[in-house]
Amino acid sequence: MTIMYGIKNCDTIKKAKKWLEANNVEYNFHDYRTDGIEEHWLTSVVEQLGWENVLNKRGTTYRQLPQDIKDQMHKELAIEQMLLAPAMIKRPILEVNSTLHLGFKDTQYSEIFS
Repeated sequence: MTIMYGIKNCDTIKKAKKWLEANNVEYNFHDYRTDGIEEHWLTSVVEQLGWENVLNKRGTTYRQLPQDIKDQMHKELAIEQMLLAPAMIKRPILEVNSTLHLGFKDTQYSEIFS
């Protein structure tokens, strides 16, 4: 089973969903905002992908953090902040056969599902 994690109104999520649907890939969508996220799931994602990769530093939510929090960011603090504000988690996170993939590019998805 393929699971896509993200936020439904995210443009990248919309593109990724469109790609999956156009390529007849069945998937379940898990919205961080409506379905929530579990700390153990996020910790597992961070262990596999690295907190620096999972933390979305380009988004408004991260940029609005106080500078002292950004200056002392580390794995545990990043997890804590992402649990408080799931919009700080890069998206999509795609789980295919228990393997995680971060982000969306046509070529990346073509390789995953070839």
